[in-house]
Amino acid sequence: MKRGTIAGLALAATFFGVLAWRSLAGQSVSCKVCMEFNGGQNCATASGPDSAAAARTAQNTACGTLVHGMNDAIACDNRAPRLKQCGGAA
Repeated sequence: MKRGTIAGLALAATFFGVLAWRSLAGQSVSCKVCMEFNGGQNCATASGPDSAAAARTAQNTACGTLVHGMNDAIACDNRAPRLKQCGGAA
């Protein structure tokens, strides 16, 4: 291989490595949230920079499979979770 090609590949690998590290470094808390809505139940796990963000994302994900339409989505998101467990990300 030419020196320019090797240098370009090394630069690209470094760029994508830094990008992946920065994306994952902020995910310090993981939450599991279980929701009940319209007779159904679903649990979801999400990570985020703090417990509030991680729990909100997990709740939105859990509600996503239980609802049909925007009104149900809003109603489900406004309910208290059946279970909410947060801790440091693995």
